[in-house]
Amino acid sequence: MNRPVKTLAGMLAATTIAGAYATSALAEKWDMPMAYSATNFHSAVGAEFAGCVTIGTGGEIEIVTHPSGSLFKGAEIKRAIQTGQVPIGERLLSGHQNENALFGFDSVPFLATSFDDSAKLWEAAKPAMEKLLDSQNLVLMYSVPWPPQGLYFKKEVNSVADMEGIKFRSYNTATARLAELTGMLPVQIEAAEISQAFATGVAEAMVSSGSTGYDRKVWESLTHFYEVDAWLPRNYVLINKDVWNGVSDANKNVILGCAALAEYAGNWRSKEYTGFTLQGLRDGGMTVGPASATLVDELKEIGVTMTNEWLENAGDEGKAIVDNFKSSQ
Repeated sequence: MNRPVKTLAGMLAATTIAGAYATSALAEKWDMPMAYSATNFHSAVGAEFAGCVTIGTGGEIEIVTHPSGSLFKGAEIKRAIQTGQVPIGERLLSGHQNENALFGFDSVPFLATSFDDSAKLWEAAKPAMEKLLDSQNLVLMYSVPWPPQGLYFKKEVNSVADMEGIKFRSYNTATARLAELTGMLPVQIEAAEISQAFATGVAEAMVSSGSTGYDRKVWESLTHFYEVDAWLPRNYVLINKDVWNGVSDANKNVILGCAALAEYAGNWRSKEYTGFTLQGLRDGGMTVGPASATLVDELKEIGVTMTNEWLENAGDEGKAIVDNFKSSQ
């Protein structure tokens, strides 16, 4: 994994090296809060994006990343960007589905279960998302999907009945609803707090990617990971619109170029990281494999319920996203 990752890091810097000769006495420092650990691939891509912008603008804009929720906790990041407390940051927008159902388009169970379908769903949703973000004083830079979501437990689970009463880590409306419909107890826990939550028994299960489990060494507390490919949620890098409007056209072009490269690199790395992290879970001692046919069938029934609920809440815009996505398949 290391060699191609380094190549991508070099690509992000080298493509804008020509801009490094520009200098300015009016250099700006942009703090960029991120919710996940520095070793997580989203954070690594974000750091490379930051370096690309810093080099490409000749230091006129220096972006400094703050991973692991060290500057703002995950749930606080979007608000901090909107209000100008920071100019830029990364956020899992499905965590704000309670604000607007459209933010949860990427967490509709079993709608888009592969990287190809995730890309098609994103193309269908992007215009509506950009319009919504604009109304909230935000400008989208780039978006990268997580690997497919699976289920983590500290025991063998073969049916929904086996989930009754389990304390389940939730991170958005969809995961909390999944817990309710399966008889589990949702507990809101940020990514940075996962290891401690499992170690202390505050949570006993979660739906997440192999990446999150690997980064947090969840095999120290959990025993099973079931590949159900429920959905591929996305992280988004956002800039405060007022700040963006004050950026020179030349530097906007640099930032957008770096963002395009970061999105490409992030998508590539997410795909590569999927197999790597699942093997990492196995190496840690976890049982990793497909869920039973019974559990998959039961989860898909729950998925139908959650899809209908989301469509009702998202209205015509949500229906248009799903219709456009299905027409592209």
